[in-house]
Parts: sequence; structure tokens; C-alpha cells
Amino acid sequence: MPDEPRRCIGTVVAGPGGAMTDEVGVITGDLTLATALQPDGRAAVRIQYTGAEEWYTLTGSPIPVAPGGLEVLHAAAVQAVREGGEAVVPESGRR
Repeated sequence: MPDEPRRCIGTVVAGPGGAMTDEVGVITGDLTLATALQPDGRAAVRIQYTGAEEWYTLTGSPIPVAPGGLEVLHAAAVQAVREGGEAVVPESGRR
């Protein structure tokens, strides 16, 4: 069985109302989302404007990795941002 990925990354267009960050509030548009396993076993979910240098914390991060693993958590976060509405790390991504 392959090792669990330590980082998942992908792009997404934020839905109406964008994604909520801890640092700057709501961001919208073409975004890149990265979900990374931290040494403490929790996952950090970070987001940026695609092509920018600055990364922001998606509100609700860091969180315990969901039972399905890092990829399931990442997919849930991407879907939440795609739906918009000041998206945060979704409850379905939490244990």
C-alpha cells in the first residue's frame, strides 16, 4: 500500500462569496488550495490567489485529518471553496 500523501494541491475558482481566511478575510477568484500534513498529525489548509506568493490560512485550519485521509480532506475543502459563501474548512473534513 502506498504511503499517505503529505501534501495535496489544486486550483479552484471560488464560488459567490469566496473563501474566508484568518489573515485578510474573504478572497475570491482563481485560487490555489494546499492541504499539508503537519508534524503533529493535523492538516494545515492554506489558500492563495493563483500565481501569487502570499499564502493565507483557510479559516478552521489546522484540523485533525479526516478518517478518509488527507486527500478526502483536501477534496472537501476544494468543494467548499468552489461553492463559496465565505467558505471555511468544512465540518465533513473534520474527525
